[in-house]
Amino acid sequence: MSTRLALLVLVVAVALPGGAARGGGSPVALVTAETQNQLLAVELPSGHVLRRLPMPADPENVAVVGTTRAVVVSPRAGAVTIVSTPSLRIVRVLRGFVSPHIVTATADFRGAYVTDDGSGRLDVIRLSGRPRVVRSVFVGAGAHHMGLSPSGNELWIALGESARTIVVLDVSDPWRPKVVGRFDPGFAAHDLAFSSDWRVWVTAADRRSVTIFDSRTRRPVARVAAGAPPQHVAFGPIREAFVTSGYGSSLEIVDRSSGRIRRTVHVPYGSFNVATFGSFVVTSSLLRGTVTELTDEGRVWMKRRVAPAARSVAVATF
Repeated sequence: MSTRLALLVLVVAVALPGGAARGGGSPVALVTAETQNQLLAVELPSGHVLRRLPMPADPENVAVVGTTRAVVVSPRAGAVTIVSTPSLRIVRVLRGFVSPHIVTATADFRGAYVTDDGSGRLDVIRLSGRPRVVRSVFVGAGAHHMGLSPSGNELWIALGESARTIVVLDVSDPWRPKVVGRFDPGFAAHDLAFSSDWRVWVTAADRRSVTIFDSRTRRPVARVAAGAPPQHVAFGPIREAFVTSGYGSSLEIVDRSSGRIRRTVHVPYGSFNVATFGSFVVTSSLLRGTVTELTDEGRVWMKRRVAPAARSVAVATF
């Protein structure tokens, strides 16, 4: 197995939508086992755990960045861990954060953005060489979920898990983000993500719907019915949007051009987080500790309990 882990990693699930189709290697889910303080490498679709990496206390969210790195945030420890994905070893642990929460890749995949809801700051981490924080910008207390535009020039950040303010940043220079606006979405917003048509899907913490915004006007243009809040959203490479409801035990497959719900699939209770890779989708259950892999049509390929609590998931191909 060590030979396989030494192979080059191709990124198939990052902050930007889409990914590579299955093939050219085996997809591996990187899963944060929060209560065990570990990052798990789970082979897909077998569900076999290839590796368990110790993490600073309370690892919550993970993102795969570029071809050689994954980034894990640990709020309680105030730490961000940089992992080499080819070898699945820890490169560096950055400390001194207050409560780092969400991570996403920069558009050029050479760095990562981390929101710190304790300090209200967006931190920019350069991953090349010796990883380090190169910029820190105050955006507002509770900085949490964020979404990057298809061009990589604009970043939206929700201030809190029940946010009444969304902050807009110009990140055309990924190393020098600048706040250019903020607005009230009109409800308690939770997660958000840009689709390829420059619309922003914003999930709710207080209602059973996802609101779609025009990113230019910052006004709602459509709503999609959803399961019990809070929801999370990710996109397939062509037309699908996947909306999870952890408390509703559901994954909705939505035609993102029309907003029509094509299918609702039952997934394990607590499956809040979702990642896509090619024509497949993976959810992780915080409350059941399961990882579930499905096709973009909703057929379950694998469901496996891997930990007491499986909070976040990202996917790479080994």
